[in-house]
Amino acid sequence: MHESKNVFGDSLIPCSSDPLTGFFRDSCCNTSDQDFGSHTVCVEVTENFLKFSRERGNDLSTPVEEFGFPGLNPGDRWCLCAARWLEAQKADMAPRVYLQRTHLRALEIVPLELLRRYAADLN
Repeated sequence: MHESKNVFGDSLIPCSSDPLTGFFRDSCCNTSDQDFGSHTVCVEVTENFLKFSRERGNDLSTPVEEFGFPGLNPGDRWCLCAARWLEAQKADMAPRVYLQRTHLRALEIVPLELLRRYAADLN
C-alpha cells in the first residue's frame, strides 16, 4: 500500500465507513500498485453522477451482495476512480470532492487546481 497521504501531503482522513469504501474497504481512499483504477478521489455522489456512471457501464446504485456492495445513494461518500471523476468533470457531471480525504496519487491523473474547484471541504 502507498503511504496514506492526502493531496496536501497530510495524513489521509477516512472517506466513508457507511457505506464502507476504498480499494481495500478500509474507509479510506488508500491505493497500491494493484489498484489499476486508482480509487483515490473521495466524493459525495449525486443522483446526476450516479446516472452518468450507470450510462458509462458502472452501475453504482444497484447492490451487489456477492461483493458486499450495498449500492450508493445520493449524499453517500465514495472513493471514486480518478479517471472516472475526470471523465465526469469533462461531461459537467462531476460530484464534489473531499480533498483531505482524497489520496495524493489522484494528482497523477487530476490536477489539484481542478479538484479544488469541486472541493466540499475548503472554506
